[in-house]
Amino acid sequence: MNLAELREEIESIDQEIVELIARRTYVAETVAQVKAEREMPTTDEDQEQRVMDRAGENAEQFDVDANLVKAIFRLLIELNKVEQREKR
Repeated sequence: MNLAELREEIESIDQEIVELIARRTYVAETVAQVKAEREMPTTDEDQEQRVMDRAGENAEQFDVDANLVKAIFRLLIELNKVEQREKR
């Protein structure tokens, strides 16, 4: 592959990442609605830890830096929590 083709591949992957973030955000918003209906707190530290553990395991499975993956997931979790709080 030449440089242009590699860059096209990255562009395609980037689009897939954004699509997955959008899907995750949609599901997180639905979770927020369920939590609000059931008068549950926005933050669930046990669930957040499970997500972080799973992210680390997935990173290791694909030989990706676990700290980087966990940082990305921490950001996604925090953004979802902010949105949940704003909608209450």
